[in-house]
Amino acid sequence: MTQQLNIAVYHNLHSGGAKRTLYEEVRRLAARHYLDLYTLSSADNDFCDVRPFANKVHIYNFEPGPLFHSPFGRLNQAVRTLDLRRLREVSRRVAADVDAAGYDVVLVHPCQYTQSPLVLQYLHTPTVYYCHEPLRKLHEPPVRRPYEQRSLLRQALDRVDVLAGFYRAMLRRADRDSLRSASRVLVNSRFTQENVRRIYGVEAHVCPHGVDTELFRPLGLPRDGTVLSVGALTPNKGFDFIIAGLARIPARQRPRLTIVSNYAEPRERAYLERLAVERGVAVQFRVDVGNGELVEAYNRAALVVYAPIREPLGLVPLEAMSCGTPVVGVREGGIAETVVHNEGGLLTEREPSTFARAIQTLLSDPYLAGQQGQRGRQYVLAHWTWDRAVRELENHLAATVAGHT
Repeated sequence: MTQQLNIAVYHNLHSGGAKRTLYEEVRRLAARHYLDLYTLSSADNDFCDVRPFANKVHIYNFEPGPLFHSPFGRLNQAVRTLDLRRLREVSRRVAADVDAAGYDVVLVHPCQYTQSPLVLQYLHTPTVYYCHEPLRKLHEPPVRRPYEQRSLLRQALDRVDVLAGFYRAMLRRADRDSLRSASRVLVNSRFTQENVRRIYGVEAHVCPHGVDTELFRPLGLPRDGTVLSVGALTPNKGFDFIIAGLARIPARQRPRLTIVSNYAEPRERAYLERLAVERGVAVQFRVDVGNGELVEAYNRAALVVYAPIREPLGLVPLEAMSCGTPVVGVREGGIAETVVHNEGGLLTEREPSTFARAIQTLLSDPYLAGQQGQRGRQYVLAHWTWDRAVRELENHLAATVAGHT
């Protein structure tokens, strides 16, 4: 066990996987270390609430400015630029307060506005930044959707929009300089490690993720024959590919698809609903599902399908396998590191027919699916528990402190 540390924790996260990660880390660290929390009023502090585990909670007032509606939407880039400037001033105050309190180390998680938090640039206390992913909207090509097609006039205006260009340059610089200011950068996968090296020129350390194996566990419920996918209803989650894959299965054998999401973009949902009707795939959408319902959904599904684009880790397959449910996933990004082929599920290339055949393989052979589910549960227990992950995190925190003494 590492020595007891005085730790300040900073984040400005909304709901989602990153906040769940912070919750699991903080509640275990708080049992062995002194811990205070620093956050902003704009953060979702109720979702996976970490405040009960902190000795002191410091919440700084910050809310983004109101945005304009069409036809004045282009002025929103000016609003966001002013938000960044205000956020920088708040970050300076947070850093000064943290430094004055004399902590051993600061554990920093992302900011919903800049990804790498600006506070990293102003802290003198040693910092460990857990980078879940780079600022993807600036460093990856967008996933194209027909509902996002713009007129020739709007495309021309986009090319000469000075405010948009200035804001993107300012945001890129804020994210880059903040990440490079961290004493140590941790990432969740080798895939993310390579992206951080390529984008920021920083050598990050892979710190394993975890799964709450007591929450996500087999319940012994009967399987209902459906396939399940989980994730925000956004283009990069690849639900359109899943629908295309299921459409390749003969209609009389085609399973129903259930999609569980913590967040839904209305236009993306409408697009997926139309696509499902066109392809003859029955889809049920469930939004804002609690943990208990999610665990039950994992347990009742025949299998879980997962095909996001350039996914940094792939927490959903780990949760599914922890529940004893086999997975069919694409062999890309972090998913190739969380799912071992034939040890909890099947991996395929991003090709609809190949994906469909893997689904059919498990649906047509319940015994094989059961074996894969059992192997997946054992695999998660051996390699992906939160206790193991937080021990690694503690080692990184202690090493960062030792490097600055």
